Amino acid sequence: MDGTRAIEPIVTTNPPSGKGEKAAREFEAILLTSLLEALQKSFAFDPKDSSPGCNEYRELGSQALAGAMANGGGIGIARLILQHLPAPKGPVPR
Repeated sequence: MDGTRAIEPIVTTNPPSGKGEKAAREFEAILLTSLLEALQKSFAFDPKDSSPGCNEYRELGSQALAGAMANGGGIGIARLILQHLPAPKGPVPR
């Protein structure tokens, strides 16, 4: 090896265990969607491509990718949010 370490991906295949975790992942997905859309406009925008529905299709793609990224561990925003949430008090209603 050349002395560099590979970054291990954060993989979580378990569904969110509670409302807090689900909300944190959804929030991270919203932030990632915004980031991906901005990156797409910066790097992949083709002014000649103005077919009907093109923008909506790109937006749906960004949302799907961001949701998948957040559910797979994302970039750690959801985990940071969960670390700062207070622990639930008493039994958790179902």
